[in-house]
Amino acid sequence: MAIELDAVEQRVIGTLLEKERTVPDSYPMTLNGLRTACNQTSGRDPILSLTEAEVQVALDRLRPRGLTRVLHPSHGARQPKVRQVVDEVLTLSNGERAVLTLLLLRGPQTPGELRSRAERLHAFGSLAEIDGTLGGLANRDEPLVRELERRPGQKEQRWIHRLGPAPTPALAVEPLRPAATDTGPVGGASARDARVVAGYTAVAGAYADELVDELDRKPFDRWLLERLVDLADGGPMADVGCGPGHVAFHLAAAGGDVTGVDLSPAMVDEARRRFPELAFAVADLHALPMANGGWAALAAWYSLVHLTPSELPPAIAALAGSLRPGGWLAVAVHEGVGARHMDEWFGQTVALDFTFHGREPVVAAFAAAGLAEVEWYVRGPSGPETTERLYVLGRRP
Repeated sequence: MAIELDAVEQRVIGTLLEKERTVPDSYPMTLNGLRTACNQTSGRDPILSLTEAEVQVALDRLRPRGLTRVLHPSHGARQPKVRQVVDEVLTLSNGERAVLTLLLLRGPQTPGELRSRAERLHAFGSLAEIDGTLGGLANRDEPLVRELERRPGQKEQRWIHRLGPAPTPALAVEPLRPAATDTGPVGGASARDARVVAGYTAVAGAYADELVDELDRKPFDRWLLERLVDLADGGPMADVGCGPGHVAFHLAAAGGDVTGVDLSPAMVDEARRRFPELAFAVADLHALPMANGGWAALAAWYSLVHLTPSELPPAIAALAGSLRPGGWLAVAVHEGVGARHMDEWFGQTVALDFTFHGREPVVAAFAAAGLAEVEWYVRGPSGPETTERLYVLGRRP
């Protein structure tokens, strides 16, 4: 059966396919719940702002074609709910369903991206399994996917669904620009810090909502954070650049004696509101509040992303200097070279630069700060991420 979906219909079907797997307790979905899920900012490309009327019109077109069904209210229920039946119509396996869900929601993707993002939909054991699934979908009598031409600089070819025209991405970000001539932040560190505080103040609530379940889809991050708690051995810990407090909460839940600190008062307010049982403070990473005898462990989870490469070594040295002998520092950053500028974020006007840091400079900065037993890890994108992530761990002798 050939299916042709417009952009709104693709988002509606993709969202129903996704939520049936990821939040089965809330499925089938009400019209309002479906609209909210269609418009969420994580795991969506492009990001849309659909009204209930637009979603309803799409549902009204999909139902007569046998692609959705309505469950009318039973006694005591207030609203009708909707479910998709596309997987039945197309006779999709679990793997095929997961791949089509991601392609409908996020546009063209490589096999590697599909595998890393499919974790909550279907566990693919290998890239070969993804390749086989894509091949099966492409070789049907009515092909459901196709391979795109490789773009310059890409190692892998991307795939796209054939259930209708691909929507044009609504959010364009400035491409990476080289950092080889790094001369520090524009206007100096104080001006950059002011831009960071202003940016996070503007997006505080939406940013906090976005990160509320971030660690649920990041098993490696959870493992490393829990390991850091074990290494701290009951000593005081700090979550540096704590944002809305989700990392500090995970450290505390794992048994850590943790304090969260952040440069942004708005982020600290969000963290205190969401996790009132934990301690949070406004502080710069170069002037951390000192624990008695120094910190047993510090977690800097993406708190260095606004620093230029030349600022990285002194920042790591400052963090290392806050550790007690035998204390541990764990850093997570976006892996790579260059920076990405954002003028708009979560619908707000900002002026933020997100810097990518390579493994060798970060490991070298750990060594220069006198840290020993240094370990590093790189993982691919997870969930809505599009970049690789670097983790470095070291101990103060």
